[in-house]
Amino acid sequence: MPTVEFKLKQASAVLGVSAKDLQNLVQSKVIRPARRDNFYWFDNRLLLEAKIAFYLKESLGSSSELLSLFTAALSRSLRAADPKKRQYVALRSRPAHGEQPIEIRIPVGSLAREVEERIPQALAQPDLRRGRRRVGWQAGISRAIEDAARQMGGLSTGTILKTVRARRHLRKALPEVTVVANRAVKTA
Repeated sequence: MPTVEFKLKQASAVLGVSAKDLQNLVQSKVIRPARRDNFYWFDNRLLLEAKIAFYLKESLGSSSELLSLFTAALSRSLRAADPKKRQYVALRSRPAHGEQPIEIRIPVGSLAREVEERIPQALAQPDLRRGRRRVGWQAGISRAIEDAARQMGGLSTGTILKTVRARRHLRKALPEVTVVANRAVKTA
């Protein structure tokens, strides 16, 4: 597979998860992508590590600390050979003295093939410049308001828009500030 690099949004499209979920993995240091020009860049190996982390999180419900330990151990293992040629990778934990060890088998080969098949999905996700809204965002909001009006029954779209504007106005209003003089504390 040729080496590719994607930004966070395209990487989330390849992995089939939301960009926020992938960003949470990065912020909790489960995966550590390279950072250039204020963007996180994901290569093939990092995409596979993220896919495995999501697989473990979904199947085990692991905490971020455990996920980062697992992916660090897997990262060293994945550099050795082509991951698509492997069927499974096993992780073993050594718990406290006297307890049974745990082994987790991860289908690395099928996950690597799945990531490779989904790489064209990244091309469907446009990379927007910073601060730019996506095309058609106003029409999307209008559709959402119309759908909400239909679901609520007797409300019109105008009523919903008026309520949203009133709520925004209240949110922007400055709080009332009063000055209270300090009182001298009487000691007995």
